[in-house]
Amino acid sequence: MARELSAAVARFATLLRRSGLPVTLVEVTDAVRALDHLDIADRRELYLGLRAVFVTRPEEVPPFDRCFEAFWRVAANGEEDQSGFIPAPSLEDVENPGVVKSGQKREALALDSWGEDEAAESGDPLSVPLASEAEGLVNQDFSTFGADQLDELLKLTVKIARRLAHRMSRRRRPVKRRGRVDLRRTLRANLTRGDLIELRYRERKRKKVRLVLLCDVSGSMDLYSRFLLQFLFALQNVFGRVETFIFSTRLTRVTEFLRGRSYRQVLRRLTDVRDWSGGTRIGESLAQFNREWPHLVDRRTIVIVLSDGWDTGEPDVLASELLRIKRRAARVIWLNPLLGNPSYEPLTRGMAAALPLIDDFAAGHNLAALRDLAGKLHL
Repeated sequence: MARELSAAVARFATLLRRSGLPVTLVEVTDAVRALDHLDIADRRELYLGLRAVFVTRPEEVPPFDRCFEAFWRVAANGEEDQSGFIPAPSLEDVENPGVVKSGQKREALALDSWGEDEAAESGDPLSVPLASEAEGLVNQDFSTFGADQLDELLKLTVKIARRLAHRMSRRRRPVKRRGRVDLRRTLRANLTRGDLIELRYRERKRKKVRLVLLCDVSGSMDLYSRFLLQFLFALQNVFGRVETFIFSTRLTRVTEFLRGRSYRQVLRRLTDVRDWSGGTRIGESLAQFNREWPHLVDRRTIVIVLSDGWDTGEPDVLASELLRIKRRAARVIWLNPLLGNPSYEPLTRGMAAALPLIDDFAAGHNLAALRDLAGKLHL
């Protein structure tokens, strides 16, 4: 029942965003937590509780009321089920013209509908836009984007991924006529001469760094995971050594799913994964990774966890399994979409258990945050 309620609230939040309310993952999380204190069999109490979470200005009340009336409807026979849960229709069942405009693109949370009914692909899907095209998007929170903006965001995400891939390490190698002067080799080559005649050079040497990406696709991450998956897809296709996993209640390796030039094709492949939008067991998922894929992590590996830290498992399990990863990896980075909110504090048990064991704790709520990751990808 808790899972169904959380999914219903997430769909309701999507409907509110389509109607113009600035709903983010923080409000969705607060709404799910508020259900524990509401009598959901009392429709009036449910209305007041959700309005207190989602409405912040008087002008937002009318669109909220329309969405609530269209979404939280009592069953046709006027009766509720035995649990007292008021049945909530799927987004495509909402027909109120005051809520959903005619011809508006469907924005369901199901993975196989991401990007559905959009324009057909044309040209190279990995083309890079001009800088001017990105100015209005890089600082926009992922939770405020619509499904019709997937293509535009993908181009920017690939551009960021390419920048990360071309980041050079601090180590240098000898070269003939370019790079910086290698003082030590120059001195050794001219020990028998009176003056420095022959200069020796060196340039940055690329290290073979492996990335291991662990992305949370549980229900609490629904508003962000579709765009973070774009980031994983871009990294998978521009980095030479990347292993990608997604998790909710269990861990699934999706490295092969993400290989390809078409993001829509990748989404169709990912529909075979059956663990979307469920609960979150971060510790158990990390334990599965340590059991089945320990060989993927060594001192040249950077492990990146993308999660809001909401864990229904035991924090001790999360801490012990993350410690095992930290001891083998070069760096452990945790990207949390909630960190983009200035008022956010990592007080959940899971996030509090993980913080002492990670090298970098950073936001993951927009393109600017992903771009800033470049300064952390070093050994």
